[in-house]
Amino acid sequence: MIDNSADRNAARSTARSTVGRSANVRSANERSANERSAVAAPRLRLTRRGRVVFTSMAAAPLVLAAAFFALNGGMATATVSPGSPTAQSSNVVTVTGGQSLWGLAEGIAPNEDPREVIAQLVHTNALASAEIHPGQRLVVPEQYR
Repeated sequence: MIDNSADRNAARSTARSTVGRSANVRSANERSANERSAVAAPRLRLTRRGRVVFTSMAAAPLVLAAAFFALNGGMATATVSPGSPTAQSSNVVTVTGGQSLWGLAEGIAPNEDPREVIAQLVHTNALASAEIHPGQRLVVPEQYR
């Protein structure tokens, strides 16, 4: 009897250790499979058409910005402020009450067509319209000095 109980105890401990080992082996296999799937993520593969579309989409804003600045960036206008040396060295006319551009044009260049002189005054002084106000200072174009 003693031998049977010893054999039974030995069989039980062997079974327990086998079950424990198989559980350990299974969990190790599961861990390595999980690690492999986390490490070996599939790469993104683009076809030639996909690369062309991706590059075009990335370059389109840059091309549009360059075209916008090329078309609108070169329109700088030079203006003469009343205190600058250019305005002081040139003829400046101060508008008085009741004066018009037509009257100024006839006074500045009596032998010229007043419409041409008015156009030059408007262009030289960067006026938005032909309306002038008393006290306003206007630079006389170079050709009429």
